[in-house]
Parts: sequence; C-alpha cells; structure tokens
Amino acid sequence: MDESMIARQDTYIEKTDVWARLSAAVPTAEISWRQDGKVTAREGKYFARFVAYIEANTVRERLDTVVPGEWDLTLELLPTIVGEDPDGALCTFKARLQILGVIREDVGTGRDYKQASTDAFKRAAVRFGIAHELYAYEQNWVETDGDGKYAKPLEDPQLAYVRRYGKPGAAALNGATNGHPPITAPASLLTDMDIVSCPKCGGRMWDNRLTKRNPKAPDYKCRDRSCDGVIWPPKAAKADNADKGDAVKAPSEETEEIPF
Repeated sequence: MDESMIARQDTYIEKTDVWARLSAAVPTAEISWRQDGKVTAREGKYFARFVAYIEANTVRERLDTVVPGEWDLTLELLPTIVGEDPDGALCTFKARLQILGVIREDVGTGRDYKQASTDAFKRAAVRFGIAHELYAYEQNWVETDGDGKYAKPLEDPQLAYVRRYGKPGAAALNGATNGHPPITAPASLLTDMDIVSCPKCGGRMWDNRLTKRNPKAPDYKCRDRSCDGVIWPPKAAKADNADKGDAVKAPSEETEEIPF
C-alpha cells in the first residue's frame, strides 16, 4: 500500500471519528425541558406535554471541542411568517453550517431575531447529528398545578421521563421500560405512567387519551400505518356501542414534535 493510499485511509478514519464525536449523545445535565402546547384537563387533574431541547451554547461547545476552528455558520434573514402563530408574526432565518467542508442547511423561526437565528442554528446542527437523539424521545406528559398561563409542573420533567421510560430515549428504541417487556394490558388497567405496545405487531403506539376529541375513539393507535392495531377505552366508556358491533375507528394520531 503506497503512502498516498495510507494518507487517504487515515483521513477517512479521522473524519469518521469526527462525525461520531459530533453525534454522540448529549449529557443529561445539558438537556432542558419546555412546555409544548396548552394544558389539558383529565379526571380532575391537569397535564401538559414537555419537550426536551438544548441551548445554542451547548451546540457551540460541541463544535469547538470536536472541530475547533473548522466550522463556520452563516445566517440569512428570510421573509417574516404572518398568520401562523397566535402571538403574532414569526421571524425566520436560514442557517448554513459548514464543518470540514461539508455543508448542511435548515430554517428556524421565532418571535424575534435572536430566537429565530438560534432555532435555525440548532436545526442545522442536528443535520450533523448533534442532539439528534432528542427526536427519539417519547411524549412526556407531566401533571401541572393548574391550567393557567403560569402553571408549573408538579414534577421535574426530566425525572418524570426517567421514571416513566428509564434511560432518556430508551423507550423510543424498543418500547420497554427499565429492561422489562412492553406493556400490553387492556386500557382499563393502564395509567398515564404506563408504556403500551401494539397488541397486533408489538410496535410503538400513539397515546391519544389526553388529546382525542371523541371519547369513543381508541385510546391508543399503532404508529405503523400499515397496521390497524388499536386499544379501545374501557367498556364502560363505550357502552353506547354495545349493540352496534365494533365502534367506529376514528384514530387521533399525534404529530411528531421537533424537540427544539
């Protein structure tokens, strides 16, 4: 093997190591949580969905540690988005992140320039694998002390997630909790703290209990669109359908949320 071939192989190995280090899981201490959407009432209690995110400084520190002086960020202001946010128009930026000659781009929004540019920067960084694991997190519903604008969670969202799913993101990999098999019990035996797997294919399911508008719709719906696996509400909740055969399937599929 000549020297030029060895040099190319070493360069390839070095870059492969760089991408692996960039996409390494973010330490738990650097992960924060924010409320996403409105508070929902259920059986006399209030719940809100919280999503995991990281600060822009965490991204910068990762870049400066792994590829110091070898990355560059360019931000382009885009037209303001009007009419899509209840709090007013949204600022929009496109981020162009270059690392070792490789370029990734993405767009971010926010209520001001700082928020929008930061959002764009973090989204572009995800395309290099930085904090990509946050997208695998399960939905994290946490009980709050009310439904007002300043309602606070009764439990730290991070602790609630770990208690419910075990290691952050682990439930998204295999649907299990703390090493135990996924739960497949009837909905009447399940609580908000349980994890459910599809009774047909064993895959992950959408938990619609806190968001569905029709009480007769399934509590859980398989995430695999080719599978029609569902878990219905307890029998008492669908007594009206007892003489009508199977209840009408009207799943209320959740949408994937971006954790930034």
